[in-house]
Amino acid sequence: MNPVEINAWALLVSAIATFVLGGLWYSPILFVKLWMKTRGHSESQLEATKQSVNQAYLVSFLCYIMMAVAFSALVSFTGVSTPIQGIGLGILIWVGFAATIGLTGNRFSQDKISAYLIDSGY
Repeated sequence: MNPVEINAWALLVSAIATFVLGGLWYSPILFVKLWMKTRGHSESQLEATKQSVNQAYLVSFLCYIMMAVAFSALVSFTGVSTPIQGIGLGILIWVGFAATIGLTGNRFSQDKISAYLIDSGY
């Protein structure tokens, strides 16, 4: 197996992009109101949560870095070399792992399917 070369700048940029996308995804511009409704959260609960999210943001950012490392390794191992192949690999990983794990958790927690669609869409 060939050694995996990982571009630190690419990892940082992808983690920041994911973080920014999440901020937009769960904002009033897109899905926060529907997400709150499907989760049964009120405006006051959301405001209270905002006061103590620093640790969650840090953990999220570190997870995004780790996801970028894993995806970079998979790109290297599979020989993916074009944007279309990268998109295909990303979809395969999402369908094979993220979407299925999320749906399983959603069904066992008996959350609304709309919550799953918002979360897994992100």
